[in-house]
This record gives sequence, C-alpha cells and structure tokens, in this order.
Amino acid sequence: MKKTDLPQKICPVCNRPFTWRKKWAKNWSEVKYCSKLCSSNRYTLKRKN
Repeated sequence: MKKTDLPQKICPVCNRPFTWRKKWAKNWSEVKYCSKLCSSNRYTLKRKN
C-alpha cells in the first residue's frame, strides 16, 4: 500500500494532516492528535480562543 493511499486526519492543535500509522491500527478512530506534543498542548489552544 502506498503512503498516499493511507487514511488521513487533521490535527486540531496544529491543523496539519497526519496519516495512519501501524501503531494506531487498533484505535485509529480514537486518535485525535498527530503527536504527544500536540496532545499535551491541547489545553493551551483552548485558552487562546
């Protein structure tokens, strides 16, 4: 499978697209953030808005 054929999502913190990874295979529907950094910064984004 080509990388362009993998599913993508948009990270709500950095607004960048990220693609499916094998480690997310079991819980892809629950993945919201592209990285641990974005996951830890999710609250700072809400305070700015």
